[in-house]
Amino acid sequence: MARTAEISRKTNETNITLSLNIDGEGKSDLETGVPFMTHMLDLFAKHGQFDLNIVANGDTDVDDHHTTEDIGICLGQVLKDALGDKKGIKRYGNAFVPMDEALAQVVVDLSNRPHLEMRAEFPSQKVGTFDTELVHEFLWKLALEARLNLHVIVHYGQNTHHIIEAIFKALARALDEATTIDPRIKGVPSTKGML
Repeated sequence: MARTAEISRKTNETNITLSLNIDGEGKSDLETGVPFMTHMLDLFAKHGQFDLNIVANGDTDVDDHHTTEDIGICLGQVLKDALGDKKGIKRYGNAFVPMDEALAQVVVDLSNRPHLEMRAEFPSQKVGTFDTELVHEFLWKLALEARLNLHVIVHYGQNTHHIIEAIFKALARALDEATTIDPRIKGVPSTKGML
């Protein structure tokens, strides 16, 4: 059974259509209007082996906040929908990813209990025109809507671009692990009997 989902979400600030295939090939077709997020989401799809399509139009003439936040909301919702009843998944994922001098770790639990714990400092407030504080905004909305327990730890790094890139690659790899079907697991991986 295909683990795919899509969403269309329109507000006064953004208009987004997004689709996700968890069991993809790492292909992406992205038009976000926020070049740095396009770059990060392309990395996310490639390193998670997800197929991801996004067409986003937002009020980027104001800033990138609404578009970045709403993409996080939409991606979280489709991830949750695509996972369905979560039967057979590994549930947990952990990945360390180096990017030159930076090292990021992301640990996830598809627990149905949303939480973001982020231990990261960015040396610069901007990468190009992108406000680096929006990384937290994106990750929090993703965790909230996917009902995902998400821990992000940057062990060290000096270049802000490298740090954020390592985070997104580690997020992809951790989610790839957590969403993987393990044939040994019968039902959902929880003693509660549900996630």
